Amino acid sequence: MSATTKTTKNPIKNPRVTEKASYAFEHNVYTFNVAKSANKEEIKKAIFSLYKVKPVKINILPIPYKNIISKGKKGVRGGGKKAVVYLKKEDKIEFI
Repeated sequence: MSATTKTTKNPIKNPRVTEKASYAFEHNVYTFNVAKSANKEEIKKAIFSLYKVKPVKINILPIPYKNIISKGKKGVRGGGKKAVVYLKKEDKIEFI
């Protein structure tokens, strides 16, 4: 009796704290690093379960890979997805 069940992991990895994202906090816009397989519905459910706020709008953007040279060797860094979450004026998310 083996049933294939989908395990739901949290698609949100961590808040993306950058200078640009910090300015957006003032306008109730929050940025998160998310899993590459995450979609808008999964992110919306995860935001509600973690922070108890309903997003008004969610944009998903790719983070490009970058070619680097470290200690004389070529490599690749980065890549992934980020989600920009818009909230109502009265809603806030507190990062500890």
